[in-house]
Amino acid sequence: MRYFLRFEDMTTGLALRLSILFLLIAAGLALYQVVTRFVFGAPSTWSEVITRSAMIWSVFLGVAVAFRHGAMISVDVIQNALPRRAGLTLFLAANAASLIFFAILLWQGWLMTLRVVPQRLAALEMSIAWVYAALPVGSVFILIAILAAMVRGASGDWQAARDREGDAL
Repeated sequence: MRYFLRFEDMTTGLALRLSILFLLIAAGLALYQVVTRFVFGAPSTWSEVITRSAMIWSVFLGVAVAFRHGAMISVDVIQNALPRRAGLTLFLAANAASLIFFAILLWQGWLMTLRVVPQRLAALEMSIAWVYAALPVGSVFILIAILAAMVRGASGDWQAARDREGDAL
């Protein structure tokens, strides 16, 4: 398990860095779009599409980081009110439900990405599949992060582990 948790640290770190990069790209291109539209009076036709696409990638990669740090919507109030064993059971059940959801999203996102390969992004000569690929790629990172959270929770004090991870934000 130690190797899996190390692997998850690396993958979630990569997801964080990529998410930040896509957010920077989106912010920079949004600024470019505003300047070209309102300063020069000639809006860029391609920057809005890339900005939107970069935001989609940033969100799907950022969700893995949020799961890693326990920042997703959760049932903390109920978990903390329950006895320790029942709280851990609820923690694991909630994460198992998330695993199922993101496994389905991975599969359906993959199928959707394959379906849209022939379609092109507006104002660009590239396949819209590059945008849709954020679903399966992000889901892989998210599934790894959820599994690691479950391993950490099952192998020790799940409340203290979540509190320490939340402090790292």
